[in-house]
Order: sequence, then C-alpha cells, then structure tokens
Amino acid sequence: MKQVVQNYKSGELSVLEVPVPGCKPGGVLVRTVYSLISTGTEMMKVSEAGMSMVGKARSRPDQVAKVMQSVATNGLPATYRKVMGKLDSYTPLGYSLCGVVEQVGAGVDDVKVGDLVACAGNEHALHAEINWVPKNLYTPVPDGLAPQHASFGTVGSIALQGVRQGEPQLGEVALVIGLGLIGQLVVQLLTAAGVRVVGADPDPSRCELAERLGAAACGDPGSAAVENAVAELTDGHGVDQVYLAAGGGSNQPVELAAHLARDRGRVIDIGKCRLDLPWNAYYEKELDVRFSRSYGPGRYDPAYELEGRDYPIGYVRWTERRNLACFIDLMARGRVDVDPLISHVADFEDAVETYRRLKDGELKAVTALFRYAPAESDSQAPAQEAPKIEIHAVKRQAAQATSARPAKSPVRLAFIGAGNYASSMLLPHLAQREGVALSTVVTTTALSAANAQRKFGFAQATTDLDAVLGDSSIDAVFVVTRHSSHASLTRQALLAGKTVFVEKPLALTGDELASVLATVEESGNDRLQVGFNRRFAPLLREAKTRLGARTGPASLRYLVNAGRLQHGSWYLQQGTEGSRFEGEGGHFIDTASWLLGADPVSVYAVAPSGNEDLQIVLTYPDGSTATISYVTSGAPAFPKETLDLLADGKVLKLDDFVRASVYGRKRWVSSRLPKARDKGQSNELASFVKAVRTGGPMPVPLESLVATTAATLAVQASLAAGAPVALARSL
Repeated sequence: MKQVVQNYKSGELSVLEVPVPGCKPGGVLVRTVYSLISTGTEMMKVSEAGMSMVGKARSRPDQVAKVMQSVATNGLPATYRKVMGKLDSYTPLGYSLCGVVEQVGAGVDDVKVGDLVACAGNEHALHAEINWVPKNLYTPVPDGLAPQHASFGTVGSIALQGVRQGEPQLGEVALVIGLGLIGQLVVQLLTAAGVRVVGADPDPSRCELAERLGAAACGDPGSAAVENAVAELTDGHGVDQVYLAAGGGSNQPVELAAHLARDRGRVIDIGKCRLDLPWNAYYEKELDVRFSRSYGPGRYDPAYELEGRDYPIGYVRWTERRNLACFIDLMARGRVDVDPLISHVADFEDAVETYRRLKDGELKAVTALFRYAPAESDSQAPAQEAPKIEIHAVKRQAAQATSARPAKSPVRLAFIGAGNYASSMLLPHLAQREGVALSTVVTTTALSAANAQRKFGFAQATTDLDAVLGDSSIDAVFVVTRHSSHASLTRQALLAGKTVFVEKPLALTGDELASVLATVEESGNDRLQVGFNRRFAPLLREAKTRLGARTGPASLRYLVNAGRLQHGSWYLQQGTEGSRFEGEGGHFIDTASWLLGADPVSVYAVAPSGNEDLQIVLTYPDGSTATISYVTSGAPAFPKETLDLLADGKVLKLDDFVRASVYGRKRWVSSRLPKARDKGQSNELASFVKAVRTGGPMPVPLESLVATTAATLAVQASLAAGAPVALARSL
C-alpha cells in the first residue's frame, strides 16, 4: 500500500510503498476513502521539518532539554545516534479520515466489514491507503452522510471539545479569534448552541465565509470593526467567551481577548498561539483561562486509545469517541455544514505536489482533502485477510539447528520489532558487521518496518510474522517488541527452529517463564539469548580480569539512578507491560551474578512507602551478597550506574561504564573513555552471531538466563510477602 511520509531531517515528502498494517485485536483495518489535510497543524509540521537543525531546536526547546539529559546519562555518541536516528526517519502525516472497514479484529463487535467509519488519531488516521484504528478512535457514519464530509470527524471533535470547555449558554456572545478550519467549525458549533458569534481574522475571505456560516459579524482583529460589533452585541460589557483558534508567534490574540472579554469572562485556547498573558488586563477582569486538549478526554491515555478501556459515561460524559460520534451526528442532521470549507480535493497520488502548493502559498485553502482510488477488487467482495502479527503460541515442526555453517555463507537475521532501542543500539552494529545479512523486518505498523528497511538495508519489510517464522533460510530471530509479547514470540520462534535473541525481559510472570522452558523441552531447541549486555562491556570485563579469582565471599553494591519516567511512557503501563523493574532489572541482576560467578539462591526486596525506590538483596551459594539500589528519586545529573565489589582485600569500582578501577596490592585505574559508554551491545552481538554461525554454545548458558529472570520476578513476590524468596533451580 501507499502512505504519505516526511523525512523530518531533510523535510522531504514522498508517497511511499509500505507494508499493510497488521489487524490487531481491539481495532479494525480501514481502507481510506477520503483523508483531510489540516492546513494549520500539518502545514506547521511540514514547515518545521524544512528548518535548519538550529531552527528545529528553537521550535522545540522541550526536546532540546531531553537531548541534554540523554547526553548526561548515555554520553554524546549514543545520544547523537539516537537523535539522528529519529530525525532521519519517515514520519507520518494526517489524523482525520473516513474509510471502509476491511477487517475486524478480535474483541470488536460494533462494526462489520464494509461499514463506513470516521477515524481519528495522528498514529491511526493517517494519509495512507489502509490504517489500523483502535476501537475508541472510530465511529460508524450514518447513512446519507457523504464520506468527504465524514473525513472532518477529528477536526470537528477538536472544535467541539474547545466549545465544551467554554461552557456556552443560550443567548451569550462569543469572540472567535482565528477563522481557519478550527475557527470556522467553532463558529458553526456556537451558532448551533444559540450563541451569537463575532469573528476576527486578517483574511477578508475567511471573514466572509464565517459570516455565511452563521457569525453575526467578522473583521480584521486590528480594525475597529470587531470592537464595534462586540460593543453593539453586548451593550459594551464584552463577550462571555473568547476562543483562541489562531496560530503563529504574535501575542495579539491574547491581548485582544483581554480587551474584548467581559468581567470574569472565559478565554479558551484551542490553537497553538503565543500566550504571554498581560497580567494586569487578565487580573483586573479576573479572566478564566482554559485549555482545550485535542479531541477530548481519553487523548494521550494509552489505556483508552490503545486498549479500548472506555470511561464510564456517568463520570466522563464526552470522551474522544463520543465527541467524534457527536460531531458526525451534527453533520448528518445538517446542524454543521462542512461543504463550504472544502477548498480543494486532490487525488492521493498527487499528495506531494499538493503539499508543495500549500506550503508555497500557491494553493490557498481552508481545507484540502485527499481522494483515494477504490480497491482494485470488487468493493462488495469479502475483504482478504491482511497480514498480521499473532501473539499466541503456534505449534510448528522444529527445524534442527545445524552444527555449523559454510564459511562464506552470511548469517541471515530477522527482526520482530524495530523500535527505538533496536534502531539505536542493535541494528547499527549488525548492519556494519561482515558476514551478516539482514533478511526481514516485521512490525505491526507499516512505517516502522519501512524505516528500518531504508536505514539498515533489510531485504524485506512486512507486517506478516509468518514471513519470518516460515522462512527456512532465516537463521536467527531478534524479538525486540513490547515486553508483554516477549515470551509468546520467543516460544513461536523456538518452535519454528530459530535461534532467538530476545531483548530483556524474557518473561513477565512465572507462568510465562515456565511456558518458555516447556517450549524448549517440547522442541529440543535451546538456542536462546536474552539481551543482558552489560556482562559484555569491555571496561567491566577488563576490571573483572584485573580483580582476579576470589577465594572468599564477596559483597557487591550496585546503585542504579534510574530517574523518573516521562509522562506517557509505555514503561508506565504496568497492567500490560509489567513493572519498571521487571522490564529492566534483569540487567543489574545478571551483571551482579556474572561478576560473582554464580546464580542467586534468594531475593529480598523492600520499598520505602510512597515512592518507587527499591532495595534488593541477593544471596549466593558461597555466602556472597549483592545489594541493588534501584532508585527513581536521585538527581538527574548523577551517574546512572555505579558499582563496587569487595572481596579478599580487593575492591572493583565501576563508574557508569566511563571509568573502572581495581584496588589491591597494586592499583589499576582505566583511562576515562573519551567517546561513549560502551555497555557491551557490540560484543554481545558479535558473540551471538558467532554462536549462530558456528553452531557453538550460546554466549550465556540458558540456566543463567532463566535464573536471572526468576530472580527479577521474585522481587515483586518478596515485596508482596515482606520476606525473602528462595529460588529453586529451574533446569
């Protein structure tokens, strides 16, 4: 299928051939009929992408702050790779469309194949021939409403949520500043609610359009016409509400709002405009400033948008989906007319030229639409099932691993998942490694697969898992997806006879871990590696060598200054993705166990009340102990990982993979790494590829991988019991 994409680094726009997205449970596959170009939001994004790197930084100071924090934590080279990887990627455009349901995912029963639906979301209602849309981001379109009009659903919901924030009452007067697409819709919604509206915009044609659509009067915000209209309609008191639907860097909208609002009036910000509030003006009138967040309650909540968890109507009357359905209904009943707002309709194949004309000002439009060609097959015929990733066990005949490969034959690798970690920490090493062929990348979203194929040279990009598991020429599979799918995908790959590299964690529950072990026994395939990379770090390996063999028990202290997660991080989705420590704690337990040369026999964890900090004590067969302090309340500027190991009158000290030292009869101190914190990914991958090529032992024994995973899971059990948890040998 085809999709409109933009390279944020270069600003280049293109219509790209990408795989069809998978149809996941809880959503539907939709073939687009019309999609709407937001001439405000989208064109701002297009223009921003064309800026220089300095211009991009100035436009997004929040992102610059995140980059600087990443430099402090991960070092400049790793941060540079991560940032440039994100910048030099295809990004999607679009967030409002109407289309026909082609496939219904499990758990969806309110629509069927062939139904017309309006769809929302800047990750789901894209300018693409086919989109996967979760349940709470689509609504059925009533009979009689044209699909080109239904494609306004998302922008209509944005306007509707803004009006709801203003709480208009019958007979009130409102001022709408900015008469672009959102402003025109706000005018109509207010008029339908019995509010008299004054509009302000420097474009005379937009003022004239707003008056045709119901505004009492409109004019240039710098002219006396707007002030005179407000004075006449309000007897000089000022408007009850002001809706800021303008963009740009001028502070004129907020100043005009203060000037024309009545005492204790309401000012609602819908657009992205400058908000340097003149304190005296807002204070003296005690103006109520409110923000309208996108389509309504549920926006930016993964549990609502992705998992389909609706809010009870008794507590949240108007959610994203209810706003979408409401606006669609208003259009169907003729209370809102969007037809006059359609300035241009372009064929989807002409998308790049359409954006160019909009950007250059050659095409002046309140709204433009993309019109998509109908499917080649008969539209009444049953839709063919789209490729998908199924996250469940599928029994397959296990292929027996060969003992060795021909010397000159490349190791063929496939990736399931191509997110940020895979793209910044794994694939750059593999793409440059001699004797490695990147065969296939499979993801649930089309664009991430296309990005990985372009940047790293995969021979194929797909959303079909069977393209990997059923391909006998693929030697090894990397599972680099969300944590909740690791165990299931690992099982499927082992049953298919593949050597498997799964990023930590291997499992999120004891049952998942047991199922992986049962699969190893069932298939006879134990070719498994978990991404515990720190034991491969050159600095730590050299320090361990210089420490030498131990004769007595050791005491290890590991401080992990994990820091706070940003709001919205999927690591916070504990219900589906496990706790944060279950996700990454295996790194630190594995490192401790490797340094101590054994697997732990017990775990005791405590957590101070009221925060996420953990203190974990591991004991080992020879009496050694490892204390891991996993804290989120530390200073961001402090190093993330510091480690001390004391034994036999000697001390090994690691300072955040930048410097190491060993104190004994002689003191050894490493040179400070000049470039980057090498946490072992390159060496780990080299060892894994060698094992695949030669058929030799895996880099880490399976028993150790299982013991580390069991110890990680035991932390939560110890917290719940308030007591140590003994660990039994699993193999």
